Amino acid sequence: MDYVDKLTQLREDNDLGQKDIAKVLNCQQSAISKYEQRRSKYKVEDIIKLCEFYNVSADYILGLPDLPYPKR
Repeated sequence: MDYVDKLTQLREDNDLGQKDIAKVLNCQQSAISKYEQRRSKYKVEDIIKLCEFYNVSADYILGLPDLPYPKR
């Protein structure tokens, strides 16, 4: 599962529509649709806003471990 899948899943798990997320990101619903269809890429600033909105870490969204340096 990549970051687009995670953001889409978070939206759906919170019973939110694309219009709701568009309001959070101050954009059109069509932009969210393009992100979820992978026709456009999320901006870093938008990922940060969504992490704050959902109260999750960027590491979770990006599929990275929570540790600053992976164990070897």
